[in-house]
Amino acid sequence: MAQAMLAETKLRLVFEVGMDEKGAPILKAKTLNNIKKEATANQLYQVAQALSVLCKDQLSSVERADNTEILA
Repeated sequence: MAQAMLAETKLRLVFEVGMDEKGAPILKAKTLNNIKKEATANQLYQVAQALSVLCKDQLSSVERADNTEILA
């Protein structure tokens, strides 16, 4: 039977950097690698909030990206 094993976790911060000519937000993302796999959603959100204070743009969203390896 195949098993899924968590291989890596990344944290993606999406910032609103302005508006286009139609009034839609322009978004830019920054991805942080080597995030601990055991990190909880609350811990990741707190880190994102702390890092966003150092940026001039407004934090729009916080995303967690988990990559899973399938083993036979």
